[in-house]
Amino acid sequence: MNNISIKNNQRIPIASIPLLEYPAFLLNNVALLKNISNHCVNYFGLQENGKIRLICCIANDATHEIFVSSCFVEGKQELLSFSASCLAFEKFEREIHENFGISYLDHPWLKPVRFPHNASNKNKTIASYPFFKMDSEETHEVGVGPIHAGVIEPGHFRFLCNGEQILHLEIQLGFQHRGIENLFLEKKKLLQKNILAESIAGDTVVGHTTAFVNLWESLCDFKPDKHLQFSRTLALELERIAIHTGDLSALCTDVAYQLGSSVLGRLRTPLINFFQVWCGNRLAKGLIRAGKTNFYFTKELAVELEKVLDTFEPDFEEICKELFHLPTALARFEKTGVVEHETLKTIGTVGMSARMNGLNRDIRLSHPHDLYNEIENKPIIKHHGDVFSRAQIRREEIRQSISYIRKLIKNIPEVSETKIELQSPASGSFVISLVEGWRGEICHCAMTNEKGELTMYKIKDPSFHNWLALALAVRNNEISDFPVCNKSFNLSYCGHDL
Repeated sequence: MNNISIKNNQRIPIASIPLLEYPAFLLNNVALLKNISNHCVNYFGLQENGKIRLICCIANDATHEIFVSSCFVEGKQELLSFSASCLAFEKFEREIHENFGISYLDHPWLKPVRFPHNASNKNKTIASYPFFKMDSEETHEVGVGPIHAGVIEPGHFRFLCNGEQILHLEIQLGFQHRGIENLFLEKKKLLQKNILAESIAGDTVVGHTTAFVNLWESLCDFKPDKHLQFSRTLALELERIAIHTGDLSALCTDVAYQLGSSVLGRLRTPLINFFQVWCGNRLAKGLIRAGKTNFYFTKELAVELEKVLDTFEPDFEEICKELFHLPTALARFEKTGVVEHETLKTIGTVGMSARMNGLNRDIRLSHPHDLYNEIENKPIIKHHGDVFSRAQIRREEIRQSISYIRKLIKNIPEVSETKIELQSPASGSFVISLVEGWRGEICHCAMTNEKGELTMYKIKDPSFHNWLALALAVRNNEISDFPVCNKSFNLSYCGHDL
């Protein structure tokens, strides 16, 4: 057996994960990705008994399965790469190379990903990053960052241009590697881990925290009641509406449409203010806890949320009617920052960055969790892969999420009177948790030892897949179009720089 087939949030013994020799491990996982329904949700390494254990997780979006396999290799070993056959593995293997010193003989782009303090080769620093070069009298370089014009994390963008035309963009992140995965192992209290999950990416508090609590409850063989699942599903859709609305506002800002920027920015505020009413924090910190909630959703809150949506919808529809028919905005959105369907498949994009050009990847449908089996989500798919497609997805997902929320709050599950205590995690176990955040697929993986203690915690934000799509989107565009291209993806620096 080359793989074990598991479901989202299913706990299995680590011993049940097949161990292959590296050549078979490579062929097995590369072959799986030849099926369009399959994609890599995580591929990582960990130290185990003096060797490096590689674990690859391939999700099948048609059958709701996740295929897991593993392999032991020596540190500092030279291997043939998955990436030479399937580019979607390239960043996963770059991280493995950076962390453990494993070299790949045929990797197409073996450069640092994050610059962690415990990197295998500490001589590779941000200052010596090997940017791609073009030797030509007609080209010039434009460097942007790492200090950002907004109050967000640092990132450096190196453009190679011919006049105003972008020929190549290389994106260098990793300036503030926080070591958050190691902190999950160091912090022993569950509340500490829960708060860490809330801090992975500030705009995806609900998404990452839901992935953590679902994973932790699976490790503890705890079945959340329907009210807990309801709260998490509702919060995920509310977070989606709020962030998409803010992003549409920012897109208007980048094309100098001040009315759209102002109105959509204003509309975002009551949405995040509702989180403040619900749990005391506008980003929903404190709302989601493993095994319980401190803030039950009540009928009174449902009435308040209904009012927020009733006020939001007419103004949202009115400004969208203006924005999506405004010639000056459409001139900047349409056919700008295009990524072709085949390219999206090749590089392994997820979430909105996949759905913008016909690639249907949405965990709510393919690997549903919480109440998404009942919602029967229908992903919004577009087919032009440009800024306009990404803006349209935001608009239509906002409408869709509003309809989901209205249905959910009509039938609030009863709070269970029987309180079940969360037990300690099971020993020698492996769990993978997938959640569809507003940006796309979030993946958390964990392993425990014979005492039930975490020995590995692996996090993947959807941005890890999608930064390359942005770099490819701006090719042959003018450099003045970069801001609107960048915002149309709105990828996470901190979600990447764990």
